Amino acid sequence: MAKKEYTFEEICRNIVAKDFAPVYILMGDEPFFMDRITELLIENVLEESERDFNQIIMYGADTDAASIINAARRFPMMSKYQLVVVKEAQMIRDIEVLSAYVKKPLISTVLVINYKYKNLDRRKTLAAATEKNGILFESKKIPDYKMPGFISSFMQQRSISIDNKAAQMLSDFLGNDLSRLNKELDKLTLILPENAPKRVTPELIEQNIGISKEYNNFELIKALASKDVLKANRIIQYFEKNPKSNPIQMTLPVLFNYFSNLLICYYTKDRSETGLMSALGLRGAFQVKDYLTGMRNYSAMKVFNLISDIRMTDARSKGVDNTSVSDAELLKELLYKILH
Repeated sequence: MAKKEYTFEEICRNIVAKDFAPVYILMGDEPFFMDRITELLIENVLEESERDFNQIIMYGADTDAASIINAARRFPMMSKYQLVVVKEAQMIRDIEVLSAYVKKPLISTVLVINYKYKNLDRRKTLAAATEKNGILFESKKIPDYKMPGFISSFMQQRSISIDNKAAQMLSDFLGNDLSRLNKELDKLTLILPENAPKRVTPELIEQNIGISKEYNNFELIKALASKDVLKANRIIQYFEKNPKSNPIQMTLPVLFNYFSNLLICYYTKDRSETGLMSALGLRGAFQVKDYLTGMRNYSAMKVFNLISDIRMTDARSKGVDNTSVSDAELLKELLYKILH
């Protein structure tokens, strides 16, 4: 029987509902989800008055498996649970020894292991025992192309809606840095009206985060897809005048992602909207329109060559075979190659 893989949303719902697992091992290369799950457990397992005697925070650099087991085997004082949180657990050399406890965990202890930027070997005993008796959660980075959908879903959890364009603007500007995204969304949440439907618009982002609703990577892709030379050049000129808000290192990954996905479109059997959405892992029909437009304006060979050009521009922007050409000039050169 296949092991159940818990999603971030499922784990959070269960914690809020006071349905706790005896062991949580949170691992992987995206710290945001691990931090959020840990924060929720700290907020929900114990009442504030119970924490002095029943909450233990440990750090991997200062402890070992035996000390963690001893802490986990204690019984709570005047409380249903005790909470043991181990941070930076990737620094524990003998972490596999914890499997002796995880095989038979105490129901009255909630043990939380934060194993950041690495993964446990799933073939070994600790991972297998955690999957059987607790929750083993792998926190993965969200691919850039899935960020607009994630942002919409993330806002929905806060009972806030967001325009598709606004979600794409945030994605292009912030990439998949979830901690930074969370901070920016916190700012936007504070300024939304309390007694009216809450909606984040491009105008709101422009006014409060400093991303232009007309001159951004989202609009640049639309201009390039439709080969709107005038609009594309206007956007690049705006980028040149505002380099801090629009660095080339932020634009090139967006261009690479678009043209890489466009190349996938040519090798997809079902080129309908639904077929391309499925092939590219897109959630909204609005996202696929730029690919349908791009397929009308670029040949597969042209796109293949442009991906190479974008890679070369990226290398030159980092100083490879380039000692004097500015980022603005590099972007103009690349734009010319794309549009001609």
